[in-house]
Amino acid sequence: MKLISYVTDLQRRLNDDEDGLALTEYLILLGLLTGAVIGAVIVFGTQLGAAWTTWGVWITGAGLGYS
Repeated sequence: MKLISYVTDLQRRLNDDEDGLALTEYLILLGLLTGAVIGAVIVFGTQLGAAWTTWGVWITGAGLGYS
């Protein structure tokens, strides 16, 4: 009898608890965003490197004191 009561109470608490669901949604969103960033770096990696180099040369040549 005690076991049935415990399982029923546990099931009720799990159904009422929405914190786990929100955490799961945030983890899925974080995974998707991380995958998108990794994908963008893989696809545009060469162009990004060239853009950073160009920007660095411009900043150095502009005499802003960031060399």
